[in-house]
Amino acid sequence: MLGLDACELGAQLLELLRLALCARVLLTDKEEGEQLPPDEVLDEAVPWYRAPGRKSLLEIQQLDPDDESLAKYKRVLLGSLPPAVDPSLPNVQVTRLTLMSEQAPGPMTMDLTGELAALKNQVFVLKEGVDYKVKITFKVNKEIVSGLKCLHHTYRRGLRVDKAVYMVGSYGPSTQEYEFVTPVEEAPRGALVRGAYVVTSFFTDDDRADHLSWEWGLHICQDWKS
Repeated sequence: MLGLDACELGAQLLELLRLALCARVLLTDKEEGEQLPPDEVLDEAVPWYRAPGRKSLLEIQQLDPDDESLAKYKRVLLGSLPPAVDPSLPNVQVTRLTLMSEQAPGPMTMDLTGELAALKNQVFVLKEGVDYKVKITFKVNKEIVSGLKCLHHTYRRGLRVDKAVYMVGSYGPSTQEYEFVTPVEEAPRGALVRGAYVVTSFFTDDDRADHLSWEWGLHICQDWKS
């Protein structure tokens, strides 16, 4: 697996390359004045943002073949074309969600490769007041994906009580899994916040692709064994 630092560096470099290669597309779109229909979830995260035109990995590899400096940059950044993959596989596969806390008995991991409906009955117990992080593990199989985002909407008794948006970044195809870890957060505490919650999670990107959406349970308790 790639560590977080490597993923962050790769994401930054991919974003720079994508912006450089898509400059003409952006200028053309601006002149035409076209606008995408608003999407409620993503517009809450990044209002008024419009993703540039998509280019395939092969198109990027073949772009400006006589520019030696650009060709060298692409080789370092993108490497060789990935080996053939099963065409039935999605471009982005989200494989695991892990809730991590140094105060917990151990990491709590949710397998996202099976039946998602069963996750509604899987409940993570989180002790009130502890520091925690969420780790998302995923793969990119075929093409560069830009502006990955992870959103968590938390509900209690049918009402949304919290919304979290994490900008994951841009990634290229790899045979290895990527990991993204959120910043440290503190679980709420007190009698009023203890109890059961339902979390709806989304993994999407600049193109508003629904890579994965699922529901899971969260229970805030006085201790880990409640």
